[in-house]
Amino acid sequence: MKVTGPNGRPITRLDSIKQAILLFINAKLSINPDHRFAFATLTKSASWLRKEFSSEVESAMAALRLLSADSSSGHADLTQLFKIAYHEAKKSRAQNRILRVVLIYCRSSIRPQHQWPVANQKLFTFDVVYLHDKPGPENCPQKVYDALVDALEHVTEYEGYIFESGQGLSRVLFRHMCILLSHPQQRCLQDLIDLPKSLTKKSPSADSAPGEENPAASSQ
Repeated sequence: MKVTGPNGRPITRLDSIKQAILLFINAKLSINPDHRFAFATLTKSASWLRKEFSSEVESAMAALRLLSADSSSGHADLTQLFKIAYHEAKKSRAQNRILRVVLIYCRSSIRPQHQWPVANQKLFTFDVVYLHDKPGPENCPQKVYDALVDALEHVTEYEGYIFESGQGLSRVLFRHMCILLSHPQQRCLQDLIDLPKSLTKKSPSADSAPGEENPAASSQ
């Protein structure tokens, strides 16, 4: 089933990503208006899209308007992204802040690489949302996912989360972004996350009166 927007145009993966980022930003600012955000893109390497950290939603919207879905570059090196994050994390610590990087990765056939020294101090939290296509002759999402897990464990200071989806559903992406609202210093291990809660139908009680309704919740 195709999903279309208010103007009848199909909603692309990039559209959903932009909506999810704005959902995340608005929610974080509702929790604490002192949160600040900046944006970078990843082609063959990482580069700034909007370098100035800002708590203004309008600034985020302006940055997201600059995003476009380019064809895959055939290579993905995370080294520069980690360099940028490491540099910004040092500045954040001097301001009594912590830095978090949320990487939204959408390449199904390109395993990310990096040359980040193990000896470097872990100064930032690294989260990943991996949106991919189904496995095929040219796609290897499991190998890509494994490489992302290795990168996360290599650099993250606090508990970093990684979520993946090959369903192409906006609501799945939004759910992942909502879980990422959790503060890096207040997180449980990802294996202990029990969200969303399963809803099961209640069994009718034995002493229910004839004809009495028993509310039931549909399973998800």
